[in-house]
Amino acid sequence: MGWFKRSKQEDSKGNSSNVMEGMWIKCTVCRAIIFKREVDRNLKVCPKCGYHFPLSIEERVELLADPETFQEWDADLVPNDPLQFEDTLPYQIRIQNAQRKTGKQEAILTGHCQIREIPVAVGFFDFSFMGGSMGSVVGEKICRAIDRAVVDHLPFLLVTTSGGARMQEGTLSLMQMAKTASAIANLQQARLPYIVLLTDPTFGGVTASVAMLGDIILAEPKALIGFAGPRVIEQTIKQRLPEGFQRAEFLLDHGMIDQIVKRKVLKATLATLLSHCGAGAMSS
Repeated sequence: MGWFKRSKQEDSKGNSSNVMEGMWIKCTVCRAIIFKREVDRNLKVCPKCGYHFPLSIEERVELLADPETFQEWDADLVPNDPLQFEDTLPYQIRIQNAQRKTGKQEAILTGHCQIREIPVAVGFFDFSFMGGSMGSVVGEKICRAIDRAVVDHLPFLLVTTSGGARMQEGTLSLMQMAKTASAIANLQQARLPYIVLLTDPTFGGVTASVAMLGDIILAEPKALIGFAGPRVIEQTIKQRLPEGFQRAEFLLDHGMIDQIVKRKVLKATLATLLSHCGAGAMSS
C-alpha cells in the first residue's frame, strides 16, 4: 500500500496534488483498491464486485425515508448496568464511550416515516454503537415500536446490522430474543407485514431472533449473515466451509432469505412490497 502514500519529500518538485491517505479504500470482498469518492457517488457500493459497504444511521434514513417524514420514537431510553459488569472496562464506561463516539443513546433507532408516501414503523440497527449489539434497551425499543405499529395499524420494517446479543448484560440480553419474538407474534396476529432487511454484518442472537422472523426477508448483496462466525464453525465441525458460506447469495440459494436487493432499487422495492401487502390502505 506504500505507493498510495506520498511523503512531502517525494512531492517537493512542485506538484501539490498529493494522493492523501483516506482517499482510497479497500473492498472487503474483492480486495480492490477503490477511489473513495467513486464509492460515495455509487451509494457506497463497490464498482468492481457490487459489495455494499455499511451505511450510517443517517445515510440509511436518507436512503429509505421520504424527505422530512422520519420521526424518532423513545429517544429518551438509555442503557444502564444492572449486573455491574466489568471486563477490561466497566460496562458503564463502555456505554459512555459509545455514546460520545456515535452521538447516539443506543444501538438502534426506531420511529416512523413514509416510504414512497406509505406510512411505516421502522427500526435501524447501528453497528457503530457497540457492534449493534442487542441489550435490554434495544429489545425494549423494538417491542415498543411494534406495539405502536399495532395500535396505528402500520407495517414494520427492521434493518439489521449486529454482532448479536450484548454480553455485558448476560441473561438479560438473551431474554430480548424471546421478548422481541413475542412482540413479532402480536404483529402477525394483527395481520400487519413485518419486513426485514439484512445488511452486513448480521450475526448472533439478532440473527437467531428478530432478523429471521420476517414475513419477507431481504438482504443487501454480499452481506455476511449467520449465527457463529466461519472460523468458529470450522473449528467446531472440523471441516472446510463452502465458498461464499454465510454471504447473502449463499443464503438465498439455500432458501434462508427471499430476495437480494441492490441499494439503488431498495426504496422502490420496499414500496412495491408494502403496496402488495396492502400497507397503503392499512393506514387510511
